[in-house]
Amino acid sequence: MSDENATSQNQQPQFSIQKIYVKDISFEAPNSPAVFKEEWKPAVNLDLNTNAESIEENSYEVVLRITATVKNGDNTAYLIEVQQAGIFHIAGFEKEDLGSMLGSFCPNILFPYTREVISDVVTRGGFPQMLLAPINFDALYEQHLQQQKQQADEQKH
Repeated sequence: MSDENATSQNQQPQFSIQKIYVKDISFEAPNSPAVFKEEWKPAVNLDLNTNAESIEENSYEVVLRITATVKNGDNTAYLIEVQQAGIFHIAGFEKEDLGSMLGSFCPNILFPYTREVISDVVTRGGFPQMLLAPINFDALYEQHLQQQKQQADEQKH
């Protein structure tokens, strides 16, 4: 292989999953066992956050955090927080594309794992299965970029 081929191969975008793991998990059912005797009419509040940081050259940890607070009437039935993380090798991408990989592509990979953990833990807590609807991380990332641009524009004025 010539040096020219080796150089062009090194510049090709590279992506691989190194590890996927649960970084943190918390489950609370503060009103049990009384909550099990009430008619089940849950109201769900979801909070979603992603964070990415470089851990070494071309290696990034991405964390998807989902917190679900479920109320039954005025009482909190349960609260679950899961931080699902992954270590990803990402190289050869332009800065803008790297942001999209970390803010959208990687969370899309982590979401099914997070969804499964939440469903399993909620069921083990004695509650009906909770299956989260799919999340459009591409749209959320675009919304985040627009908010950043708007904030930057406001600071200029």
